[in-house]
Formats: sequence, C-alpha cells, structure tokens
Amino acid sequence: MRLLLAVLSLCAIATLAPGRAQETPPLRLAIAGLVHGHVSGFLRSALKRPDVQVVGLFDPDATLARSYASRFELAGDVVFTDLATLLDRTKPQAVASFTNTFDHAMVVEAAAARGVHVMMEKPLAVSTAHAQQIQRAAKKGGVQVLVNYETTWYPSHGAIWALMKDRKEAGEIRKIVALDGHSGPKAINVQPEFLAWLSDPVKNGGGALFDFGCYGANLMTWLMDNARPLAVTAVTQQFQPAVYPRVDDEASIVLEYPAAQGIIQASWNWPVNRKDLEVYGERGLAIATGGNGLRVALPKQPEHTVTPEARPADEQDAISHLIAVVRGQRQPNALSSLENNVIVTEILVAARESARTGRRIALPK
Repeated sequence: MRLLLAVLSLCAIATLAPGRAQETPPLRLAIAGLVHGHVSGFLRSALKRPDVQVVGLFDPDATLARSYASRFELAGDVVFTDLATLLDRTKPQAVASFTNTFDHAMVVEAAAARGVHVMMEKPLAVSTAHAQQIQRAAKKGGVQVLVNYETTWYPSHGAIWALMKDRKEAGEIRKIVALDGHSGPKAINVQPEFLAWLSDPVKNGGGALFDFGCYGANLMTWLMDNARPLAVTAVTQQFQPAVYPRVDDEASIVLEYPAAQGIIQASWNWPVNRKDLEVYGERGLAIATGGNGLRVALPKQPEHTVTPEARPADEQDAISHLIAVVRGQRQPNALSSLENNVIVTEILVAARESARTGRRIALPK
C-alpha cells in the first residue's frame, strides 16, 4: 500500500511540475479579400497545417466568398462580407490580405485597431500616402505588418546575401539586375476578379510596373541595407493596348545609388516566366535563376554552379514566418519588413512619375 501511495504521489508531482511542455494552440488566421489569385495556394497550404486554424474569410462579394468556402469545404459561418464583423466575431491573431493593392490600407487600419497582425501579398501600397497610412496604423496598434513576396523564400537569394554581404567575397556591390515577368495576366488565364484589378491603374497602382517592378525594388532595397536610391528613372510601354488599355505592360527602371546601380525589368510580355536576380560586385558576381538555381564567379574561381543551402525553418515559407512573428519568436525578416516596403513604394511611385513625365525623379534622403 505504501508503495502504491508513493507512486501516485510521484505521478501527481510530475503532472503539476512547472515548465512542463504545453501544446501550443494553432494560429487563428483570417483571410481578408479573395480577389488576389495567390489566395488559392495560400489557403490550400494553411488548411493543411496543424499549426494554423482558418477562422474566417472576408470578401465584399458574397458570391465569391461562398465559392471559396465551397471549394475548400469550409463551413458557411466562417464567410463574411464585412471585415469589421469578421474581426470582431472570429478574433484572429493574424490576417492574410488578398485584396487589391489599393485596399491594403483599409485592411491594416481595421486589423491594427484590434491588435491583429497583417501579412499582405506584394506590393505594400499604390501610393506613398497609403504606405504612410499603413505605417501610422501599425504603430498605433502595436502590430506587425509583413509583405509577402515569393522571392523572399528563395534559397538562392539567401545564398547571395551570405556571399555578398556576410562574407563580402565579391567586394562592394556595384550593379543589381532584377528580371521579373511572364506573358501577362490575361495570357496565363488568371481569375477574372484578379485580372479586373490588375489592369486597373487605381487599384493596382500601374500594370507590370507595380505587379513585377516591386520584386526588384524589394530585393535592391534589401541588398542596399534599406538605403533609398538617389534617383529613379523609368520607361513604360504598352505592347498590348487592346488587352491592357489603361496600364503599362512593359517597364524598365533604373535606380541610382551613390556607388551602385539597379536595373529592374518588369514585363507582361515575356514568353517564359522569370524571377531572376543578378548581383555584380567589385571582384565577383552571383546570378540566381528562380528559387534554387545559382551561378557564382569569384577571384581565381571561374563561373560555376552552387547549390544553395535550405532556408531556416521560419524563413522557408510565408506561413511559417508569419507564425514565428505573431508568436513573438522573431521580428519580420528584412524583405518582409514594413521599413523595406515603404521604400519600395517610394521607388515605384517615383518610377510611375518618371515614366509619365520623362524626367529623372530624385528621392528625398
């Protein structure tokens, strides 16, 4: 009997012992807006994860919202046509925004007022006024705002940072070339609701200039340690005016830095999809082609292929990173950060003005 009591006592102590691991509940995540075509892949990934609970979908278009709920077999009570109602009833810890770019400021203001963090699809904003509005709301609400780019999670880009910035094997960066594009949203058959706002100069900010120019601006701002360029010069054209009558479909942007130059090529006219990055230093170069392709040339090393290392667990994809940030395990990485993406907005707005006026646009220090 004495032995039995001792065993029961030890079990009780073990059960109550401080520091015993507790199961972490899943992140409560809401989806705000369903008109951005990337929402399908994001939602599919989120629903497969045990560490995420999708608590609600919002879109003012009730038919569109119901179609997503049906496709992903979500209960009808998670569908909302009013964002405030979704936030108040479902009490998410984070919102993933898939609205048009113009509506990003509205989503952040509503979420931040309730202390809810936001991750949105790139780019941050259609104007510097909207970017500043987002900054103010985030600061007032004490929340994180992250901008998601596919290219943020590329192992090839992590390897370029290690080579060029951490180890400085190629010397100072002198030129960066970003090539991002495809054959155009119409040609690749994006969803009708996606095409409608991508080709709207107000809701998208421009055409290919904003849709694909943001990738290069984001990566160049990162590699330049969040320094603003001295000036921006851009040329935009319409090669498909019958398809995109109100926005550009081809853009080239030049960024001037004190000791470097950036060239951004953004297109809705290319025969193949491209998200490539070329970085040239004083003594070497690195060329990334997609997520894993990487070629490097260094002193006494001819150009050769390199296999980039895998990214850390909390930087392998957007959802893993968002979870880590919301749980306070880390700050947003530099590419996702609000600081970087406010500068990206300034670059895109200056490029739009340069293309409109034919002038070189100087940026404030």
